[in-house]
Amino acid sequence: MTTRALYVGRFQPFHKGHLEVVKHVLKHADDLVLVIGSAQYSHTSYNPFTAGERLVMIRRALMECEIDESKVWIVPVPDIHLHMLWVSAVEGYVPKFEVVYSNEPLTRRLFVEAGYPVKNVPFFERKIYSSTLIREKMNKGETWETLVPKSVAEFIKEIKGIDRLKELSLKDNET
Repeated sequence: MTTRALYVGRFQPFHKGHLEVVKHVLKHADDLVLVIGSAQYSHTSYNPFTAGERLVMIRRALMECEIDESKVWIVPVPDIHLHMLWVSAVEGYVPKFEVVYSNEPLTRRLFVEAGYPVKNVPFFERKIYSSTLIREKMNKGETWETLVPKSVAEFIKEIKGIDRLKELSLKDNET
């Protein structure tokens, strides 16, 4: 029997910790549905990248690491802001799946209540592989490139993502 797993993240940006989770899940499942959560949000200091940009980051990282892309479904899913309906909304956007991988308490609770088995994701150096920390380093002009796959760093530079983040952070601090 084929097992398809689900893993949800905002991936703002997609970093080496996320990549390790993908590798881990693919050792335990035949394929993976990678949900780009909060897909409708972008251009804020908390969510600087669009769903399309996050999708490109993920695809490039998978190619860079020679992960079989036919085993990974990347699906942007917008927030609906109704917890009781969220799992149903996810199910409507993605191919059928049998198991969920997550450490996020609300995500875990909602999928458990919907009847899915939920497995923990091992943290990979969580103190350094954090999208929040990476965005902070970008803002401060500190080294961040080593925390993301090389292809992701190149893409962020290509789209002038650091300039965008800095401008958005200034705007957020003014309000």
